[in-house]
Amino acid sequence: MADEIAPCALVLMGVSGSGKSTIADRLAARLGWRYEDGDKFHPPANVAKMSAGHPLTDDDRRPWLQAIADEIDRTCKVNERAVIACSALKHAYRDVLVHGRDDVRIVFLNGTQDLIAARLAARKGHFMPPGLLASQFRTLEPPQPDERPITVSIDAPVETIVDDIIRQLNLAPQ
Repeated sequence: MADEIAPCALVLMGVSGSGKSTIADRLAARLGWRYEDGDKFHPPANVAKMSAGHPLTDDDRRPWLQAIADEIDRTCKVNERAVIACSALKHAYRDVLVHGRDDVRIVFLNGTQDLIAARLAARKGHFMPPGLLASQFRTLEPPQPDERPITVSIDAPVETIVDDIIRQLNLAPQ
């Protein structure tokens, strides 16, 4: 990372069931950074809509993404560090979150629809019903090189995935 600014925030993105919360929490613990679950920034109307099995529209997502972007800006301004789990499925969503910052990096948790469907089927107590997975994969726009993403396969144990992220970012745990 000699030519790069050290990140103040990492956004772990992927479809529901890709391990965003688990991996982001473990990564934050390993780095000594704060963990934030992007789901907590959803307004209640969005949670109700998803719980009823309805996908969110871009208009539904706008205030949610802006709330996360505001938290990233606040975090970086006070010289804190955070790992944030957020689906960020479209390039336009990631543009809201990163908005040209060099000190925010996207980490794409990449996995097959079959693997993720099996994980969702085993998960209990989450507002995202497994039936919306196909919709998420249709929406997913994998990050492109101009977004400087870190891409990791989720077909590995959590610690291996975290090791891969840290290695690719050239970050040392604090």
